[in-house]
Amino acid sequence: MSDKRRTFSPQLKQEAAALVLGQGYTYSAACEAIGMGESALRRWVKQLTAERSDITPKSKSFTADQQRIQALESQVKRLEQEKTILKKATALLMSDDLKQIR
Repeated sequence: MSDKRRTFSPQLKQEAAALVLGQGYTYSAACEAIGMGESALRRWVKQLTAERSDITPKSKSFTADQQRIQALESQVKRLEQEKTILKKATALLMSDDLKQIR
C-alpha cells in the first residue's frame, strides 16, 4: 500500500484556518467539513494567526504578503552569498597579483 502524503494548497490551508478563526467553527467541526485531521488544522490556524501578526513562518506562507516577504528574504540571502563569494575571489586574485609583482 502506498504511503503518499496528501498535499494541500496554501489557499485551502488559509480557508480552512479561516473557518476556525473567522467563522467560529470548532476544530472538530471544521475538520469534519474539510475531511482532514485535527492536528494539521491546528498547525494551520497557528500559522495563520502568526502571519496575521506579521510573523514570517518558516514553512510556505498562506498570505500573499508573507509569500512576497519569503521570496524577498530568499533573494537577499542569495545575494549575500554571492557577495561573500565575490569578496573571497577578489582577495584571492589580489594575493596572486602581489605574488607575481614580487
